[in-house]
Amino acid sequence: MQRIARALAAALAAAAFGAAAQEIVATYEPVEGDPKLDLGTYRHPAGGKTLRLFGGAGSGSYRGPGDPPDVLWTVGDRGPNFTCADARTVLELAPALACPADPSRGVAAGVGRLYPRPDYAPSIYRLRLAPGGTLEVLDVIPLRRLDGTPISGLLNPQVTGTTEIPRDGQGRVLDQDASAIDAEGIVRLPHFGGRFFIGEENATGLVEVAADGRILQRFVPAGTAQEYTHPRVGASAGYRVEGILPELLAKRRINRGIESMAVSRDFRFLTFIVQSPLDHPDTSVRDSRNIRIYRAALDPHPNGSTLRLVGEWVYTLDDVDVLRNAGATDVQRVADLRVSEMTTLDDDRLLVIERTDQATALYEIDLRGATNLLGSVWDAPATRPTLEQLGLPGFPALADAGIVPVRKTLRFIASSVPGALPPFARKLEGLALTQQGRLIIVNDDDFGITGERVRVDVVRGAGFGRR
Repeated sequence: MQRIARALAAALAAAAFGAAAQEIVATYEPVEGDPKLDLGTYRHPAGGKTLRLFGGAGSGSYRGPGDPPDVLWTVGDRGPNFTCADARTVLELAPALACPADPSRGVAAGVGRLYPRPDYAPSIYRLRLAPGGTLEVLDVIPLRRLDGTPISGLLNPQVTGTTEIPRDGQGRVLDQDASAIDAEGIVRLPHFGGRFFIGEENATGLVEVAADGRILQRFVPAGTAQEYTHPRVGASAGYRVEGILPELLAKRRINRGIESMAVSRDFRFLTFIVQSPLDHPDTSVRDSRNIRIYRAALDPHPNGSTLRLVGEWVYTLDDVDVLRNAGATDVQRVADLRVSEMTTLDDDRLLVIERTDQATALYEIDLRGATNLLGSVWDAPATRPTLEQLGLPGFPALADAGIVPVRKTLRFIASSVPGALPPFARKLEGLALTQQGRLIIVNDDDFGITGERVRVDVVRGAGFGRR
């Protein structure tokens, strides 16, 4: 009865909020034991649970108009990782046991983030949706410095923004890595044999990558470029770092930077969005609904493109009841919501994933008619109230400040709660479109640490289309 009730709740929520009915018409999963995805097993020397690890290939996805109909590009993020606090549920170990104190570095027990495979290089994957529902890995392209050496997914040294302390699989404290990338959203351009742009979530920024995986340059918030040659790490990033993005992006909520990006159909513009409202002026705005979305004009060159910001708008998170009514129990407040992916429909319309781990709302957004804030007082760090404070108790509303956010239309709700129909995977982070305009959705399996595997669903009836 509980399963039926949850399925009914999801269906009623979709109807109540105007979402379309949808059907999963095909599902693709990797072959068990595929050596291109197998990262072996992991067990902490202090004991606890043994984990089976896999190459995570679902942190972002892209399919371009020139790609074969059965080919999908995806990206994996920084490798298997979890906080010391999460060791209790992931490993069944007390945080202080999984992450012992390191007095020589001034690090307390239970503090930091564990990387069971610190040698893992964040990678781009070329996947084939093969007959019989098989997700075939055609290529794995590790991200590399300009000299060809692979990067890691460890934490960057940060001065302006917040960061964490990396540890290896034994709980030993590691050095931070100036070249490391937390790779998330991905698009592919046809220039120069295939050029990628990747969203970098952790320190946050955009990364331009050559077809062979070499990082050509990284775009970071203004005033932070020097942090990638910081003396704490004793070496530079190994590629060019340009501080041309808005300086306020350095106030991203920790681990909630740029996870979503899309490219225009003519490849002239990149659109990107941060995962959560900025911590501006501080963490008191965690329940803000106002997320900044940006657009940059792209001028490609052989040794690295130039970007010029041309737009900034407000994307507003919806009420938590949208996903709670679909059965999600992991959303209690606005701060639990995040934006994890988007893809282009046309010049001004995009599809956006707004989600928790358990459930996802897919929105079509339209930039037309929204207020372009680029270069306005809302970009000035000293402006009070901040954009993120607008709409919170005690502060003016967006409308009172003369700001019109992007228009949103709910297209469907995808739920992984037991009994949901159709049953989607948890933690959806990849979007793309088939040649027929059907939706491709990919989940982030967190490299297997939660027991999930990457899965690609093709969805019919999502309620949108090119116009």
